[in-house]
Amino acid sequence: MPTQKLYAGAKLREIRARLSLTQKIFAEKLGVSLPYLNQMENNHRPVSAAVVLALAQEFGLDVTELTVGESERLVSDMREALADPVFAATTPPLADLRLAASNAPALARAFLDLHRAYRQTHERLASLDEALGREDASLRPSPWEEVRDFFHYCDNYIDAVDRAAEHFATQGGATQDITRTAIAALEKRGISVSFTDQPETRRYDPTTKRLTLSNRTAGPTQRFQLLLQVALLTQNELIEATLDLARFATPEARDIAKIGLANYFSGAALLPYRAFQSAALQTRHDLERLADLFGASIEQVAHRLSTLQRPGAKGIPFFFVRVDQAGTITKRHSATRLQFARFGGACPLWNVHRAFESPGQFLRQLAETPDGVKYLCLSRDVSKPGGAFLAPVKRYAIGLGCEVQHAPQLVYADGLDLKGHFEPIGISCRICERPACHQRSVPPLERRLKVDPDRRGLLPYEIAE
Repeated sequence: MPTQKLYAGAKLREIRARLSLTQKIFAEKLGVSLPYLNQMENNHRPVSAAVVLALAQEFGLDVTELTVGESERLVSDMREALADPVFAATTPPLADLRLAASNAPALARAFLDLHRAYRQTHERLASLDEALGREDASLRPSPWEEVRDFFHYCDNYIDAVDRAAEHFATQGGATQDITRTAIAALEKRGISVSFTDQPETRRYDPTTKRLTLSNRTAGPTQRFQLLLQVALLTQNELIEATLDLARFATPEARDIAKIGLANYFSGAALLPYRAFQSAALQTRHDLERLADLFGASIEQVAHRLSTLQRPGAKGIPFFFVRVDQAGTITKRHSATRLQFARFGGACPLWNVHRAFESPGQFLRQLAETPDGVKYLCLSRDVSKPGGAFLAPVKRYAIGLGCEVQHAPQLVYADGLDLKGHFEPIGISCRICERPACHQRSVPPLERRLKVDPDRRGLLPYEIAE
């Protein structure tokens, strides 16, 4: 494949603004002319290799900031929206989508909001929903979708909350016994903590100032819930300030996001950034070793690896996903070029679906997406017992992966031929361009079809090349 040119005008402008530099001074430090910088910032020219090198040497910039971020997510989300049959005759080329995401991100988001509103209307009509007839009916994203998109476009990294959690967990300069630290912080506020045989995972009574945690849950879950309550009670001002900046459309979205930020604090305190990143490098990202070292679950460790996106101290760009037994994505984040479908499930050829067939085992897969990018994918089932015979068991599978150039830093790459065969996977059938996939559910939007009643191959139709 030819090397894709890097257009990152919006990111260059953001970096220059962050450094409080004029275009003239910024151009001088990058060793380019003022007109050339202006053309790059307006995406009339790609960012050259010399400029990328100068950004790294002069400003210590992590160059991955230029290649992975909001622009890639917007392109992926627009492609998925444009896979809707309503756009079948007017689908713009990929190059136009990249220009829109880079030059007009606000317009791209407005388009996504409009498509979401259309999609909700269509679904309501299809199900004979009478919501449109009510005065309170509105064509806006559900609170859950709004919060999901907030974390999605924050790169799933909230700097102020992450640093506050790290400070809490490393008071005195070293990682503390996090359970004792959390209980001490609550007791300092007059809150008692007890562990009982209750079915509820966590219950806090603000009147009696009593926090009760269930003995039926595993140790990592108890610690996570304990820290979540710490976040709600000791970090309320920080969380509320973050919510103010986010400007959610509804009180429900704000309430959901508040729990999400408390969850973020909890995970970041259980797995503090620098200590966790150092241990990840030393263990070569061995999830089981990291879980043992920090008293966390494998899912918590995998999720945390995907959030190591602190400017100037980024970890390996990982994607992380959790799916249920129906294939529905319940958690998703990607710091890589692979972006998940916003609606529906994941590609059935991906090994995350096979994890349910091999409980307790890590499955490895070398996979390639239609754009030619190759990945090392890891999957494992995770079960969450209810702690009693009749209590329900939650069953999920998690997927974690990175682009293959980072694979040697993972213990899971040992013994694999990283130059051998890579299984073809996609994102969503609607935007997947593979013509002969035996698991395809619907035809790709951007291809013409040929139907021959006298022939039947892998599919009941042929996809034109």
